[in-house]
Amino acid sequence: MGWVVLCLVAAGYLLRGVLALLNHLPEAGDTAVYQAGAAALLNGHPLYDTDFLPGEPSYAQLPFTYAPFAAIFFLPLIPFPLQLAWGLLNALSVLAMGLVAYFVLRKVARRPAWLVPEWGAAAVAVVMLLTEPVGSTLGYGQVNLLLMAMVVVDVLVVCGASGKLGRFGGVLIGVAAAIKLTPLIFVVHLVLTGRKTEAARAAATFAGLQGLMLLISPHDTLRFWTHTVFDSSRIGPTQWSYNQSLSSLVRRLSDMAWWSQPAAYAMGAVLAIGAYGLVRRFHALDRPIHALLVTAFLALLVSPVSWLHHWVWIVPLGALLLAEAFSGNRFAQVLLPLTVVLFTQVPMHSMSPGENGEAALNPLTFVLSNEYVFFPILAGMAVFLLQRRSTRVRAAEYEVAA
Repeated sequence: MGWVVLCLVAAGYLLRGVLALLNHLPEAGDTAVYQAGAAALLNGHPLYDTDFLPGEPSYAQLPFTYAPFAAIFFLPLIPFPLQLAWGLLNALSVLAMGLVAYFVLRKVARRPAWLVPEWGAAAVAVVMLLTEPVGSTLGYGQVNLLLMAMVVVDVLVVCGASGKLGRFGGVLIGVAAAIKLTPLIFVVHLVLTGRKTEAARAAATFAGLQGLMLLISPHDTLRFWTHTVFDSSRIGPTQWSYNQSLSSLVRRLSDMAWWSQPAAYAMGAVLAIGAYGLVRRFHALDRPIHALLVTAFLALLVSPVSWLHHWVWIVPLGALLLAEAFSGNRFAQVLLPLTVVLFTQVPMHSMSPGENGEAALNPLTFVLSNEYVFFPILAGMAVFLLQRRSTRVRAAEYEVAA
């Protein structure tokens, strides 16, 4: 029955697209860019030479910022009217969200017997619809939930599977990275968790798809890798609080000083060292979901741009916390409601010294305008301290027993 609920919710989003089409509503801004990118590839128009693509509606004239292979990935959207394509993409995204929660609940180390994965996945998906990352992903017609599902399924299900399925470990990560570069960090994750063959397969898949695009569209591929990938101006104002990354935090704090990005990279390197330790620790404890989430949130922090709709990794986090909280984990019992409440909020806009009518930067507005950034950092520090405390307690118990 849990899957029936999810299918009904997905059907509701499809109906929403149909109603938008019938009423000529200006919806699906990012889906419009996806469609236009796929159409440009088919018609021989350049993807990156202009600030927007032919065929984009007036309310969504935006540049195509994804890697060239994304244009092939979005080809199935072309036959549908824009609003209907938006509804279809949202329906698939809702199902992908449920699939992620389902596999997390199946793989958790412990969960109460009543928390059946099918029903738990439906509950997690419905609650997450209330959060800003999921809501904005569906509102814009973004692809974030699908890419996240590809990574989660690859890491938790395909990698290490027996039989023929295991031979495809890493492929989904390679494909996801070829669409949007951020999933490349999960190649490193596979290496850290001892899956070097799968990591090599993911890297080879990514490289192979770049080679394919070089044959299909050499101009776009060369343009992307020699120019577009370094041009952050195409993405939007990276200092906005809608960008919840270390880079944006430093840019707002420094009033866009020239050293902002190098400083953000330095901070990211420090966090990466801590994340490395946590991933290795969780892997040793056979906690693959914990390890995966550490890598995912590190990616959100160190990426120069992590818009609010990129933070959909709260979905597997919510599923994990749900299982842990009802299994007696006190830390999870505190963190679960905090996660839901925090991510239903939109971070405050604040600039120094209060530009464009936004709140002036002070200690309170600084925290409120970077709340997503602080969340994984503080949670990671808490987990690290709890792990150290647990290790000391076990060592003391061993000495007493000896």
